[in-house]
Amino acid sequence: MPSETLWEIAKAEVEKRGINGSEGDGAEIGEKSVFFIGSKNGGKTTIILRCLDRDEPPKPTLALEYTYGRRAKGHNTPKDIAHFWELGGGTSLLDLISVPITSDTLRTFSLVLVLDLSKPNDLWPTMENLLQATKSHVDKVIMKLGKTNPKAVSEMRQKIWNNMQKDHPDHELIDPFPVPLVIIGSKYDIFQDFESEKRKVICKTLRFVAHYYGASLMFTSKSEALLLKIRGVINQLAFGIDKSKSICVDQNKPLFITAGLDSFSQIGSPPVPENDIGKLHAHSPMELWKKVYEKLFPPKSINTLKNIKDPARDPQYAESEVDEMRIQKDQELEQYKRSSSKSWKQIELDS
Repeated sequence: MPSETLWEIAKAEVEKRGINGSEGDGAEIGEKSVFFIGSKNGGKTTIILRCLDRDEPPKPTLALEYTYGRRAKGHNTPKDIAHFWELGGGTSLLDLISVPITSDTLRTFSLVLVLDLSKPNDLWPTMENLLQATKSHVDKVIMKLGKTNPKAVSEMRQKIWNNMQKDHPDHELIDPFPVPLVIIGSKYDIFQDFESEKRKVICKTLRFVAHYYGASLMFTSKSEALLLKIRGVINQLAFGIDKSKSICVDQNKPLFITAGLDSFSQIGSPPVPENDIGKLHAHSPMELWKKVYEKLFPPKSINTLKNIKDPARDPQYAESEVDEMRIQKDQELEQYKRSSSKSWKQIELDS
């Protein structure tokens, strides 16, 4: 019997909630969505599995994957439901960002950006491309939602600003991301062996970006203690559990900064000699930090699409009949290419 598709599972889950929701004392079932994006092989799946207490080896995420978790608020109460989405492929599958972000999910939607600290040259372009693409789509959905439910949009914006105290000195200087955002730096165990100056630049840069977007920032690794802290943060997004107020800004330790607890004065200016700042010709603080960062960690000009493993050739998805047909079609395509090439050469000779 063929296995159920993702959409069939999701549909069955919605129908089941509809049945369960009509029973009991009428208590409301909470429902939230958490979307994981970030570096390819950055550890997104590992974090999700840890949050869901699933003891299984992580598998590569080829495109967009979905799972869910449940948690009861108390005894004899309906379980809240959290939808976990994960985008694979780093920055190569940006079109799929629109799938989990809809008018129906937006009001209870959170974003988790996982960045591989062990690959600092890929860090800024990965962060920039993913955040820009996500923000662009979220803005479109907000505009659409605003036409039918302006109150919901107003409540969303107010909720985002609630993370920042009204008397915070940077209140007028930040531009909060339109949905709750958490930035996680993974593979801290490798990062901690970097040179002090490199760690300083990465830490200060990520602190600036996180604070500017009104986001939380934290580093993690395979350490159980760090994973437990990350799990607490994700559970807060997924199930509304109380937010941690702890903070660590020491670049010699794993950063842990909850949204609204940092400040530009504590972060300081970009780590570059003052006489060099004027030569960078930046039009905004974000662009200035980008130029300073990429001066030390120039981005690698690679085609991210080439890094994607072709699912059609992945052994775990092998199907003999389909694979035989694929080989036949590939051969036909190559034959067509050769014949087309000969035809064009003949035309050139005749002319």
